[in-house]
This record gives sequence, C-alpha cells and structure tokens, in this order.
Amino acid sequence: MNNPKTTNQVTNTSGRPDGGDFFVTKPGRLVLEGGQSFAGQVPDWHHDGLSGETVFNTGMTGYVETLTDPSYSGQILAFTYPLLGNYGVPDAGTWESQKIHLRGVVVSELTQAWSHVGSLKSLGAWLREQNIPFITGVDTRALTKYLRTRGTMTGLITTADRPRLAGRAPAKVSIEAPRIYNPGKSKTVIAVDCGMKENIIRHLVGLGLTVKRVPHNYDYTADAYDGVFISNGPGDPTDYQEATAILRRALAGTKPVFGICLGAQLMALAAGGSTYKLRFGHRGHNQPAVTPEGRGYITSQNHGYAVAEDSLPADWRVTFRNLNDNSVEGIAHRHKPFFAVQFHPEAAPGPTDTAWLFDEFRKML
Repeated sequence: MNNPKTTNQVTNTSGRPDGGDFFVTKPGRLVLEGGQSFAGQVPDWHHDGLSGETVFNTGMTGYVETLTDPSYSGQILAFTYPLLGNYGVPDAGTWESQKIHLRGVVVSELTQAWSHVGSLKSLGAWLREQNIPFITGVDTRALTKYLRTRGTMTGLITTADRPRLAGRAPAKVSIEAPRIYNPGKSKTVIAVDCGMKENIIRHLVGLGLTVKRVPHNYDYTADAYDGVFISNGPGDPTDYQEATAILRRALAGTKPVFGICLGAQLMALAAGGSTYKLRFGHRGHNQPAVTPEGRGYITSQNHGYAVAEDSLPADWRVTFRNLNDNSVEGIAHRHKPFFAVQFHPEAAPGPTDTAWLFDEFRKML
C-alpha cells in the first residue's frame, strides 16, 4: 500500500490503535532460484538481507508464535492466510523465543489497523524493530501452488534488478550453556535444545519436573537424570552429528527419551535409520495424523524432513502417520521407553489434541 504519510502507532486503553500504523512502500519482489518472481510492495526501509529457503505455512492464526519459532531459522516464510497482523503483537512473554529467526516474511495483505487488548504494536512495526525484510501484496496462492509443484527453493525479497541468491547454509539455534528450571523436584529431565520452543519448557515444568536445558552438542550421558527430551530445531537432521552420537549412547540405556519434530528425526538417526527431505514440508496447524489403530488427531507441524520408514530397525515401530501423504509422524521402540513425534503436541500455535503425550512421558519417568 502506497501512502505518503508515516505515523507512529498510538494505542488507547481499549487496545485499539488511533490512526493506524502507516508506512511508505515501494515496488519489490520475491525472486526464487531459476528466475521466477512474485511482485509486491516492500517498506521504504527495506534492505535485501539474506536469501533463504522459501516455505509456506497454512495457519490462520498464531503468526507471533510462528515467527518466533527457531525452527524457521534461515528461511523465508509465506503465509497462505490472506490477512495478517489484525490482532497486533503482544509482549515477549508469549513468544516462542526471544526474537524472529526468519530471513523474510511474505504476505498477501498486512493490516495497519490492528486491534487487541493484549497487544503493544503492529506486526509491521515489530518486523521493522527486528530488522526482518517483508513484502506485501503478493499473490500467495500462486506462490504456494508454485512451491507445491516444484518444491521449496532458495529465494530473496529484493528491489534489485539482478539479485544474487546465495546457497542455503545450515542453521543451528541453541543455548550456549546449561540452564536449570524448576529445581528441587523429584524427577529431572535433560532437555536438549536444538532450537527449542518456549512452550515445550512450559509443558515440562508444568509436569512438576526439574528441567536441565542443555546445548545441542552437550554430552549429558554422565549426568544424573531420569529422562531425556530432544527438541525441535531448524535444518537438516544429518547436520546434527554430535547430538545424534550423544543420543545414540543414551538409547543404549533404558531411561525414557521423548522427541519432538527434529527430535524425532534425530532419534531415528540414532537408532540406525535415515531421513529424507519432503518436497514442500508440513507447516500449519491443521495437519491430520492417525495411529495404526485408526485414531486421528489434528496437529500443529513445522518440518521439512521426515523419517524413512523402511530404514527403521526391526525393534522400532511407526506410531503415527500423516493422512495427507502417509509419511511417518511418530516412532517408538517396541520394548524400551523411547518415543518421538514429528508434530508439535505443545502447539503454540495450533490444536492441543496431542498434549497428552507429555503426560505419557511423565508416567515413564
């Protein structure tokens, strides 16, 4: 939207903006490898930033939690829902990490007149604060159809006539040193942070556990603990060789291990299996997963890789499948207390239909 005036957001006590949050725009485009481009408008402060893997998310709400999910590190995210930003941005207490990890955001329409009693600023203002390039006015339906048929690919939000797209670089997000949450409880869980969402920590603490959160390459096998949790995170699971080797040693024992998203892929690799890259991944809040017994769940998902079923050793089994493409959504050991799911039972955003998996983990400890 071109508008000659720029104003600051002013919020009244009802949480509704006075006057809106306007910004000047100029023509820009999302350019994909191979030369395909999608036209739109970028803010006047735009900088080309870094290229990244261009993916799409089908969620209708929860853009704040989605943007702060570390699993999106190194990616450019297109939202398929046509209107974004209508309820603004709340304080950091509800975020999934302390910042936006994306390299760019693509939307069809970015509202400038947000309204919510719990929000502090507009989505556009937040993206500017975080120095995240974004483009509006894009035909996200056409972009999504293009990515679905050709697969995810490197892209760049740009105003240049001849932009240069760099190759994809592996991205890892983790804490630098161990942290303790909820000390003094009867059971202690090691939480391996490969890019962990904060709502996972909230769930583990809510189970009455002491949680020792450790970097992805921290060797916890000699620590005192009752169980291990392996988190979500960005990138190719085969890049996490240190984390996989440590987990392999943990699986030689009998203490419970629970993995989510990337954690499921690392568990498969540690068990001797393999993973592969999906054509366009699963990113949204309405992904159907079903158990072998036929019980279905609607799940929140964000991943671009999956476990290769035929690579799993005989003492492992598939516990969930994706109804859209029959890919593996969950695995478990047949005899030991090891299990993992590809989806996000902690949601944030999305349905909480599978939050009971945290209770199952607690019972195993």
